[in-house]
Amino acid sequence: MLYTEEHLALQATLSKFITSEINPHVDEWERDGGFPAHEIFRKLGDLSLLGINKPVEYGGLGLPYSYQAAFVEGLGEIGCGAVPMAIGVQTDMATPALAKHGSDELRDEFLKPSIAGEFVACLGVSEAGAGSDVATIATTARKDGDDYVINGNKMWTTNGYQADWMCLLANTGEGPVHFNKSLICLPMKTKGVSTSQKFDKLGMRSSDTVQVFLDNVRVPQRYRIGAEDAGFAYQMEQFQEERLYGALSCLHGMDRAIANTIAYTGQRVAFGRPILHNQVVHFRLAELATEVEALRSLVHRAVAEYAEGKNIVMLASMAKLKSGRLTREIADACLQYYGGMGYMNETPITRFWRDTRLLSIGGGADEIMLGIISKEMGILPLRRAQDRLRNGSSGQVDA
Repeated sequence: MLYTEEHLALQATLSKFITSEINPHVDEWERDGGFPAHEIFRKLGDLSLLGINKPVEYGGLGLPYSYQAAFVEGLGEIGCGAVPMAIGVQTDMATPALAKHGSDELRDEFLKPSIAGEFVACLGVSEAGAGSDVATIATTARKDGDDYVINGNKMWTTNGYQADWMCLLANTGEGPVHFNKSLICLPMKTKGVSTSQKFDKLGMRSSDTVQVFLDNVRVPQRYRIGAEDAGFAYQMEQFQEERLYGALSCLHGMDRAIANTIAYTGQRVAFGRPILHNQVVHFRLAELATEVEALRSLVHRAVAEYAEGKNIVMLASMAKLKSGRLTREIADACLQYYGGMGYMNETPITRFWRDTRLLSIGGGADEIMLGIISKEMGILPLRRAQDRLRNGSSGQVDA
């Protein structure tokens, strides 16, 4: 069993907070296209929930990753996907590299207030011309005295409209594309930083997502996380936690979608009997529930191995792939059983259908996950010679 009584106690604290502080407001936030991240994050920080596996020296609890996994899985109780995603950016996507590789001074300046909920963080990796192919990002950070001067743009930036700082990936060298990038802490109020208006998205509507423009932005070189030109490797590490987050955070949502569909089809009558009494319906729901339990076992295995310091690239990629595909399958099947009401925004299955579609795209699309899995299996065909020269490696899969 992955979770002990201590893990369950942490989830109970989170569940109480979600019930009182988040779920009563979700419908309003979804209509408004945003939620008060600073307010919610500060309250989570007061409960010590934003730095569960982060160093105690900077306000974290210093607990094993399994406790963070319990927290992320518990976020699935929130009645939308957007707020959990915004929290996940703060805890599992923008801060892991800083916590692990940042200088003491940098962690004190950016990590500590992020754990306290005083700062909202965002991640700057994807660009208008570089999504899955991270190695081809064009944003540059050129040295000028003791500073970096940054130019470029970042796309699909969750939390970007409200964020206080960005964990930015930029080109800092001229070498091979996997060895010329650095992660940099970028305060969002720095001169030369601007954002687009919030994007009008299909789902995840209560999280703010923007494009960020960087025009001769000057920051001190001491804001670099870890070694210069090691940023691509650091970001690949962060992706592992992001992908585990994606798989963990959807488990409760899938359980809830199935349970809600059972309740609805149990009272919806057609041709003289409840829809649920048709074998095709209850067999299908039983099959989907079984798939969720199989995925939960895979995800928990990946979490256990990650907590032990093992290489989980393959398991995390499998979990991310399967969770994206299974949420789509469950959302579509359950919406179908709602019939016409499944097409109405007043039913919870429609929000689940819209929100979960992102899981097969963000954090590495399904096709990228399949490439990584194939590489880990040793069956990925060698790329063309020019690709290998471009990458400075033999068969590197960008993620």
